Amino acid sequence: MKRFGLLIPSSNVVLEALIQKAKGDTIIHVARLGVLDVKLDETSRAQFELESQLGAAKLLCDAKVDAVVWGGTSASWLGIIHDLRFIDQMYQKTGVPTGSCVLEINRQLDALGARRLGMVMPYTADVADQIKRNYESLGYEIVNLAYEGGDQSNDFASMPQETIAQMIRNVAVAQPDAIVIMCTNVAGSALALAMQEEVGCPIIDSAAAALEAFAQF
Repeated sequence: MKRFGLLIPSSNVVLEALIQKAKGDTIIHVARLGVLDVKLDETSRAQFELESQLGAAKLLCDAKVDAVVWGGTSASWLGIIHDLRFIDQMYQKTGVPTGSCVLEINRQLDALGARRLGMVMPYTADVADQIKRNYESLGYEIVNLAYEGGDQSNDFASMPQETIAQMIRNVAVAQPDAIVIMCTNVAGSALALAMQEEVGCPIIDSAAAALEAFAQF
């Protein structure tokens, strides 16, 4: 039986519920990093400061886990280098293989050969635009996106299923190769599975991707 560690934002209430529904021969231990909001100002960005993130993740290693995954999508707006540095430093300091939700999303997109993307997210317009620019810098084309306009993480988990479903339909109009639900505190995993046939393309839910990242270890 494998033992994994999952680091999540402190305000996330979606990922642990998914763990409880999952079946398999693994045990997932959870630690939390203090995260209350998603904004582009320095105060909000400081929540994801590398040393704080490493400190929280390293505690999981006390449980002798086989791997650690960062279950937040911060690299989508901070830049992919944020997760790459975290993973590199974790391995240097602990020797424990480490992954992240965003890197798993990108791995799945590449496996699908998806370059034209639709994105669904709960964030404000400026955060959504930053995510769009970051993904375009990686060679993807964001053909459509929908955002709810929130910045408080607790509110993300309260988005109604009907709202998420309609956002998915709205971005699907542009006929993307794939749709990404970009936030692990949005309860989109069931809709991602149920709506793929309706919209005619794969839907990657970031919370589900965070757990699927363990399959790489």
